[in-house]
Amino acid sequence: MPDLLNDYLPLVIFIAIAAVLSGVLLLVPFVVAYKAPDPEKLSAYECGFNAFDDARMKFDVRFYLVSLLFIIFDLEVAFLFPWAVAFKDVGVFGFWSMIVFLAVLTVGFIYEWRKGALEWD
Repeated sequence: MPDLLNDYLPLVIFIAIAAVLSGVLLLVPFVVAYKAPDPEKLSAYECGFNAFDDARMKFDVRFYLVSLLFIIFDLEVAFLFPWAVAFKDVGVFGFWSMIVFLAVLTVGFIYEWRKGALEWD
């Protein structure tokens, strides 16, 4: 039984340190933060413009294009990192499948570029 406790002691210490650090990081902003609420800070702000009376107003298409752009780059990073780590093990099929994946993402990026999502007035 003491060997079992010695095996799990580093894990218990790690969890304890993580819990204390998480608690500190959650509580410190309430103590240290500068509190000066004004109407501008307390107003509702969402999706790039102030709230209006009508909830059925149309969004600018650029908001959707920016979200597509975010998804494109998010997927790219999420799949490229593990692929790069295991690059020696994936072989030729893994290499070409990633090239096809990057080609599809490039087509999406070109679509975004042509729609003008990267140009803000």
